[in-house]
Amino acid sequence: MSASQAARPYLRIKTTRLRVRSRMVLLLMRWLLRPWLGHLLSGSHKRLAKVQLRMAAQRCRDTKGLAFEYSIIGKVPGHCIGELGDTDRPVLLYLHGGAFVLPAAPPVHGAAVADLCHALNSSGFLLDYRLAPLNRFPAALDDCEQAYRALLERGFPAERIMLAGESAGANLLLGLLQRIRKAGLPMPCGAAAVSPATEMGRIHAPPSRARLRLRDPILPAAALHRIDPLYAGGEDASNPELSPLYMDCHDLPPIYLLATDGEILADDTLLLAARMHEAGVELRVDLWPALPHAFPLFGAVFPEAREARRDIVAFFRDTLERATQ
Repeated sequence: MSASQAARPYLRIKTTRLRVRSRMVLLLMRWLLRPWLGHLLSGSHKRLAKVQLRMAAQRCRDTKGLAFEYSIIGKVPGHCIGELGDTDRPVLLYLHGGAFVLPAAPPVHGAAVADLCHALNSSGFLLDYRLAPLNRFPAALDDCEQAYRALLERGFPAERIMLAGESAGANLLLGLLQRIRKAGLPMPCGAAAVSPATEMGRIHAPPSRARLRLRDPILPAAALHRIDPLYAGGEDASNPELSPLYMDCHDLPPIYLLATDGEILADDTLLLAARMHEAGVELRVDLWPALPHAFPLFGAVFPEAREARRDIVAFFRDTLERATQ
């Protein structure tokens, strides 16, 4: 074990060798998906609105046999997965990514959440929080807090609530944990944050953003400058609810962070993990090789995504078991 590894006992470097298929998909993403995202983020509000409507109109066809319907919990809407009336089961509150401007894609986010809920024998709520640029910070985070409160009010004990999210959704997850602590609400049993964006005020930093700007297969580094004004508006981006890298990390539940060494947000995860470790958070971090940002979503194209989902399920099973003892 290297000195660096010994100093970070919470970090597990995944040594999985990527399959040929995965490498081919990475090339296609770099050629097609990254330019499309750059074009979208640099476009007009009208273009964003059209894409929001197209994405929301898609259907989730792989629900693992679970009920899947759009409904309202408390005062916030979203996709309910399984039976949210059964408060004896655990429930997964999932906060989707999409640069704060895109809604959940049912064939992708819905299928991933249904897969996790099926494995965990839980229900789930895929929150449809308000989107920028029409609704800027803190609208989305307010919706996340309201959804968590609504689950508590429904009768779900906090020790049976799981939080998960990816990318912008993982940013919101970390903001939600701060809100829960500030309000004195009971913490969830655990939280899994995949490829979180933790620094909103700097395009060039943390260092992996500049170092991997040409390598990242999905995220266009040069287009990041659009996300802050679209979402944060005139808010100070050093606000820890916007940039969780600077949050107070004390008194958090068990945290599972996951990222890849090929994405520009790799150091967003690793620097936050170091601060959490210093604060005594029960922490686990997995760093995968070469795969794209938020890859556990793409179970249909990356075999490695299925392994990552099994790791997330194992984390939640452990935290649920210990929280309910």
